[in-house]
Amino acid sequence: MAESRASQIISAIGGAENVKTLTHCATRLRFELFDNGRVDQKRMEGIKGVLGAVPQSGNRYQVVIGGAVATVYEEVMELPEMAGRAGGTVEASAAETNADVKAEAHAKGKSKNAWVNSFFEYLSDSFRPILAVLLGASLFIALINLLISINVIDGSETSTGLVFIEAIWKGVFYFLPIMIAYNASKKLKVDPWLGGAIMGMLMTPQFMSMFLGKGKGISLKAVSAVTGVDLTSMQGWSDAISCVPNKALGTQICTAKVFGLPMILNDYSGNVFVPLLMAAVLALVYKGLNKIIPESVQIVFVPFLCMVIVGALSAYLIGPLGVFAGNYLGIGLAWLNHYVPFVLAIIIPMLYPFLVPLGLHWPLNALMLLNLNTLGYDFIQGPMGTWNFACFGATAGVLYLSIRDKDKDMRQLSLGALLAGLLGGVSEPSLYGIHLRYKKVYSRMLPGCAAGGVTIAVLGWLFPSVVKGASVHGVTANGFAFTSLLTIPIFSQVWVYAISIAVAFCVAMFGIIFFDYRTPEEKAAVKAAAAADAAQATVATPAPAVAAAPAAAAAAATATATATTVVAAPVSGHVVSLDDAGDPVFASRALGEGVGIQPTSSAIVAPVSGTLRTVAETGHAFGIATDDGVEVLVHVGIDTVQMNGDGFTVAVANGQRVNVGDTLVTVDFDKVKAAGYSTTTLITVTNTAALGSVTPQTGKDVQAGDPVLDIVH
Repeated sequence: MAESRASQIISAIGGAENVKTLTHCATRLRFELFDNGRVDQKRMEGIKGVLGAVPQSGNRYQVVIGGAVATVYEEVMELPEMAGRAGGTVEASAAETNADVKAEAHAKGKSKNAWVNSFFEYLSDSFRPILAVLLGASLFIALINLLISINVIDGSETSTGLVFIEAIWKGVFYFLPIMIAYNASKKLKVDPWLGGAIMGMLMTPQFMSMFLGKGKGISLKAVSAVTGVDLTSMQGWSDAISCVPNKALGTQICTAKVFGLPMILNDYSGNVFVPLLMAAVLALVYKGLNKIIPESVQIVFVPFLCMVIVGALSAYLIGPLGVFAGNYLGIGLAWLNHYVPFVLAIIIPMLYPFLVPLGLHWPLNALMLLNLNTLGYDFIQGPMGTWNFACFGATAGVLYLSIRDKDKDMRQLSLGALLAGLLGGVSEPSLYGIHLRYKKVYSRMLPGCAAGGVTIAVLGWLFPSVVKGASVHGVTANGFAFTSLLTIPIFSQVWVYAISIAVAFCVAMFGIIFFDYRTPEEKAAVKAAAAADAAQATVATPAPAVAAAPAAAAAAATATATATTVVAAPVSGHVVSLDDAGDPVFASRALGEGVGIQPTSSAIVAPVSGTLRTVAETGHAFGIATDDGVEVLVHVGIDTVQMNGDGFTVAVANGQRVNVGDTLVTVDFDKVKAAGYSTTTLITVTNTAALGSVTPQTGKDVQAGDPVLDIVH
């Protein structure tokens, strides 16, 4: 019975006993392991359905799945060996001693970037679980804006239906602080309900009434009518509240005397800074109380004292400090966007391709939510959208080439990644499945990021948005969104945003189409595989009786083709294993089984008889398909593509038929050595998996034409 995908993942991760914690986000399984060294990276990346695998510091490990991640997570958690690991959390096994735990903690502490890693993990784990509901809310905003823009509904309407629809998405952002407090507390190993309850205290009608009644000039009677809580008895208290205008934000700062101490009143709905700060303080208090309070009464007194201590600190100090920091950070960014918008519009899309793979984009996500809360709009998501669409454009280019080259595997992968991006705004399937696997993708994609950033900067400056009666340079968003085709309507100056993302998409896509994203060896392997598939299809399909004479002759030739049983040496020299050839890609057998030859002559000849499917312009690589479907790659030297053909005299052309011993290229190996490159010539059978066996003959000296690979069909 074939091993299931979930079992393969756990086996490659080092077994269930190596799993400390397991969670998942929108596209990735996120492991914390006891020992990263036990992971079989090559096996993990070879599992069907795994788009990529990313080791991280602190024994963390991510497995990129894509849209099916929730299903795979459930499959993993249902494995018998994962039993008892509720919530994906695994406690330290009995075999792991206190000394082991201490040594692990010291090892983490020795890392120069350990605190930085912890900070970003704290941010990401506080936001990641709620990204789905934020996306859902952003689609509601997009739908409402679209209906308003095409005059289906009146934006000034106050019908009960429209109010109800707005309540659906506004509820997400209003209670966002409670959600973040819950997640942040959980991340810090504190009772998450306690964190949510303390944050909720600052958002009760009773607490909010002080701010609403005085800060917004609403009578307590009116506030009572809205909240359903009789607050008229607080009139004396309300009269004691003093407010002064805040010219920077166009609001008021109100202060009340509570137990004789001044308390700054704030509206905490939608705030992201306060719950993050509160949870950090709560963790210190919670763990401190657990140390000094007997276990028998901790369940009662620890929550009670935390609510008293951290609740008071939040109302008097943490809350006002978080609001102050958030407000003025938002003001500073708005000032930067107003006076030097080109900086943000160009730098953001150029940075995101490097921030997202490292997980360092979370602070910017927090700033977007902060802008929406303090300013009522956000100006980061517009430039960020140009990066996303450059990413999707590069994937579209890969999809085009995969269709052209009949690369079935890449076609399936790139199509899924493109749909996830365009419809869901999710870049991880593209990044981990394609972009980070092929080094040339970034050099084609970054011009798209730059072009989109310049476009949105120029048009945003020439045609500013009008937000709340004020002119704002750049494209703004009135909700948090995953930048996809579906969320375009949430942006102001939609036409500016649409042009900018279209420019980013097209530049990246055509960069991939015109300049490709693969090395000559990778292209040769794809073309050889496609040729083999075509040949197999020809053999498997009987020729029609009315076929033309040439076609019948070709079919007959194919049917009587002599089986290829050996591959000859393309050059005289010493034969070595691929493991010792000096190229990790060939050593991994990604391009099939083969050998390396350290040459003693300058002429490279055909190792088999067949048709040349690939002839590199630089003369360093040749792909040959035999009549019976064996695909052979000859690669002259390592990294010699960098020589751009200097020292290589090519004697053949693509599509030409060659026989064993025909000269392919003459090479000045002295020039290759002088340029600093290895002369080892590699020869592989790229469709090894389709054959019975390919056996190398290594450790001997050969002349060109001597057998070096034995083949069994």
